[in-house]
Amino acid sequence: MDDKFKFQRIERELRRRSRASSVEDAWDRIDKDDDLSVKEKLEKLINLTGARKTHPSPKRAAPPPPRDPILVTDNPYPLTTRYGRTQIAEGLAVRGDVLKCLAKDEAFADLDLSTALFLDLETTGLAGGTGTVAFLVGLGYYRDDRFHVAQYFLGEMGEEGRLIDELGRFFREMEFRSVVTYNGKAFDLPLLETRFVLQRRAFALSDLPHLDLLFSARHLWKHKHENCRLSHLAQQIVAAERSEDIPSAEIPFRYFDYLRSGDFSVIEPILYHNQEDILSLLGLLIAAAKLFVADREDEAPGGVDAMDMFGVGKVFENLKDLERSVAYFERALAGNLPDELVVAIKRKLSEHFKRNADWDKALPLWKKMTSLEDQLFSFRELAMYFEHKAKRLEDAMKAAEEGLALAVNGSSDYRLDFEHRLVRLEAKLLKRKTGR
Repeated sequence: MDDKFKFQRIERELRRRSRASSVEDAWDRIDKDDDLSVKEKLEKLINLTGARKTHPSPKRAAPPPPRDPILVTDNPYPLTTRYGRTQIAEGLAVRGDVLKCLAKDEAFADLDLSTALFLDLETTGLAGGTGTVAFLVGLGYYRDDRFHVAQYFLGEMGEEGRLIDELGRFFREMEFRSVVTYNGKAFDLPLLETRFVLQRRAFALSDLPHLDLLFSARHLWKHKHENCRLSHLAQQIVAAERSEDIPSAEIPFRYFDYLRSGDFSVIEPILYHNQEDILSLLGLLIAAAKLFVADREDEAPGGVDAMDMFGVGKVFENLKDLERSVAYFERALAGNLPDELVVAIKRKLSEHFKRNADWDKALPLWKKMTSLEDQLFSFRELAMYFEHKAKRLEDAMKAAEEGLALAVNGSSDYRLDFEHRLVRLEAKLLKRKTGR
C-alpha cells in the first residue's frame, strides 16, 4: 500500500476532531429542513460553522490556498503486489464460471476480471436520493500489467457536471464489460446513474453485467464472521491491514468540513479509505473464488474448511443447484462445525433426500438428531414416513408418542401436531383390526 496518506495523521486528527463534532451537530439540525435544497443546506452549514471558533485567534487567518475543482489521481499497482494474503495477479485467474456463481448471472460465464470495473463511491450521505452527491468516485481495473485505482474527487460542488463529463468519457474509452461492487446494486450504481441523469448524460455502466459481492459474501461468511462489512471481512479473510481506516459514517462530515475550511488534510483519509475499499473488494473476490476450486477434481481445495464448505453450499443452494449444494453440505458435515450448523445441515440434507425419496439417506439423519428441537423435527418426519410411505402404523405411533412426550416441555405447535397425528393413527389401527 502507498503510505502517503498515513503521514502526520495523529496531529491533524487531534486538531480536526474538535471542529468535526460541531460540524456534525450543525448538519443534523440543518438537514431536517426539507424546504432547503442541498446547496442551500451546505451554504447554511458553511455560514454557521465558519462563524464558530474552537480557540482564540489573535489575527485573521490566511486564506486557504486555491483548490482543484476536479482532482483525478491514478495509483497503479504491479501484478506482483500483495494485498494481505492475496496477490493482485490472482484476480486475472478467476474464471467466468465462478463469477457466474458469485453474481448469479449467466452473462459472466464468458467474462473475466481483465475487463471488469471495480466501483466504490464516497458520498454526502448514506441514505441515497437525488440530494446525495458522489464527491469521490473510486475505480479499479486491470490494464497494462497493473491494477489501477483511479479516483475522481469533486472539490467544488458547482463542478459536478464537469466531473460527470470526465467520468462518462472515461467509461466510454475504457470499454468495460462488467461492474463489480459491494452493495452497489442498492446504493452505488443507482446513485451514480441518478447523478448522470440529472446532468442529462448517458450512463454507460447501466447495461453491463453487475456482480454485487455483498450477496454472495453473506452466503459464504455470515455464519462464520461477526458481520459482513467489507472492511471487516477484508481484515478477517484477506488479512488486509486497515488500522488507519475511518468509519464510513464520518466521511460526509469530513467533506463538509473540507468545503468550509479548504483543509485537504481532512480529505486525505477519505482517499485512503476509498483505495482500501477497492483493493479489499478485489481481495475478497479473489478469496471467494478460491473456495470454489474445491469443487474441481484437478485442483487442490486450498485450505477450505468445513465452515467454508457450508458457505459454498449455500451459494449453490441459492442458485437452485441442489446437487452441488448437497455435495458441499455433506463434506461440511464431515468436518468440525458448531452444533447449530450441524443442525441446519442435517435438516437441509434430510429435506433434500425426502424430496428425492432417498429414504436410505434421510432416515439415518433423522435418527441421529439429538437436541430437543432436532428430535421434535425428526420424530415428526419419522412419523410421517412410517405412516404415509412405509405404511408401518405401529412405528408411526411410536415415533409420534415419543415426539409428544418431548413436546410437553417444548413447542406447542409440535404438541398439537403429535396429538392430532396420534388420534388419526389410532383410528387407522382400529380400522385395520376391525375392518370398520
